[in-house]
Amino acid sequence: MRGNPSQSNVTSVRDDEFATLFEKSLLGEQKLISDGEVVTGKVIDIIRGMVIVDFGYKCEGQVSLSEFMRHGSEPGVQVGDQVEVYVESVDNEEGLSILSKEKADALKIWDRLQEVVDKDTTIDGVVIGKVKGGLSVDIGVKAFLPASQVDLRLPGNLDRLLGKRFKFKILKLNKQKSNIIVSRRAVLEKDRDYARQEILQNVQEGQTVSGSIKNITDYGVFVDLGGVDGLLHITDMTWGRIGHPSELFAVGSDITVKVLRIDSDSGKISLGFKQLTKDPWEGVSTRYTVGARVKGKVISLADYGAFVGLEEGVEGLVHISEMSWTKKIKHPSKVVSVGDAIDAAILDIDVATRRISLGMKQILENPWDTVAQKYPIGSTFEGTVKNVTDFGVFVGLSDDIDGLVHVSDIAWVRPGRPLVEIYGKGSKINVTVLNIDRENERFSLGIKQLTENIWPNVKKEYGIGSRHKSKVLWAGPAGIAVSLQEGVEALIHKTDLPEDWQAALNEKVKVGDDLEVVVHLLDEREHRLTLGLFLEDGEARGKK
Repeated sequence: MRGNPSQSNVTSVRDDEFATLFEKSLLGEQKLISDGEVVTGKVIDIIRGMVIVDFGYKCEGQVSLSEFMRHGSEPGVQVGDQVEVYVESVDNEEGLSILSKEKADALKIWDRLQEVVDKDTTIDGVVIGKVKGGLSVDIGVKAFLPASQVDLRLPGNLDRLLGKRFKFKILKLNKQKSNIIVSRRAVLEKDRDYARQEILQNVQEGQTVSGSIKNITDYGVFVDLGGVDGLLHITDMTWGRIGHPSELFAVGSDITVKVLRIDSDSGKISLGFKQLTKDPWEGVSTRYTVGARVKGKVISLADYGAFVGLEEGVEGLVHISEMSWTKKIKHPSKVVSVGDAIDAAILDIDVATRRISLGMKQILENPWDTVAQKYPIGSTFEGTVKNVTDFGVFVGLSDDIDGLVHVSDIAWVRPGRPLVEIYGKGSKINVTVLNIDRENERFSLGIKQLTENIWPNVKKEYGIGSRHKSKVLWAGPAGIAVSLQEGVEALIHKTDLPEDWQAALNEKVKVGDDLEVVVHLLDEREHRLTLGLFLEDGEARGKK
């Protein structure tokens, strides 16, 4: 049976036209696919790290297999898959073109990115690497995430973010330069502001809320209340004393707190922890009374005293002046240590300022109450030298009471030597009681009163201008101290010595040397003798 002639002619013409076109494409007379186009093709083979794609017109191209691998994953392509590729170049002679999947994806994603910018929305992305100044993020194409835009606070270690997926806001989009800058911080700030508004609307002052401890500083603890932070100040942590917030709390732990204040303008929330329990100072004045004796434990020391815990949240201060009746204490640590259990008397209670003054010495007998009976004026005792100063010698008797022998009561003639050269600390000496001042707690003692007053005879024997033999007792910065007789000392001032003596005093004279001296001054008021040096040439040296 013969076919329709007209139909046969049409078919023949069409076949001829296609053959002509195909022939021309092979000869390069007409380029069906242009460089820079995005085409859809079929994966026909994967070999030696390359993906072979047939995109029609008897044209095949190759794409690096690595372009199908995202973030270190297995290649996401198989033979038979339909893929969109970007034509880098067409080889009409060999029929094999260079293709790029990444560039095809990039061309498609730029429109999506512009839409995100225009609508001020966010886009998902994965952190794929560290670069200078921040991180590299895959949002379909590579974008730069500056370190300052990673979090609300500058993160310490960026490595922990690698491989994680987040939402980002696009800060800068430049298609020509392929430059994209994104921010995670902007997303977090927006979420935080939204959460803050939600909390500010739903939370009221006085309400009890739960959260987790986010950060600890010297002055307080920041608590995450579900997207917004509240500050628990150190003064609102405990009714008692605390040195640092870390003594009570740890980062990451859950906590229940009370909302103390909400500043709607700044969004700041002040929290309290101690306010969840009863104030221990309520009823303090009924539990403690002035004059009562209490027991407590030393919880801390300061230069001025010791803080003593009486109960949880209630403490008192033992001032350094209230630790001993007689001792001059330089620091509380000389008497007590942290953790010591002590007895004390309540001296004062001020509920308004939450202060309780305590005394340790008040639970002991005050030795000054009986000192007059134990040490009558005029009585003589042996004591121990506790300290020596320029103005006198402190002598300790029993009951920890120290008396002062003033320099004017040391001897009938004022010593030429410094007192520290005469009396050694810890040595025993006899003293007589001269006066007791109970109100000012002063105990005056004397040494010269134990012997006969020799000053009248000294005035007669050692008149001004008289020459005498003496023995060197001491030589020092002030001059030379000599003994004229038992109980009579005097000083030759260094300025009254010859210049060659002043320059090398220790070479000119030694303790025990004999010197001839001249009396220059008799001080009636101070009972003091001042001498000059009489040299072998017969000249008296010194001021007259």
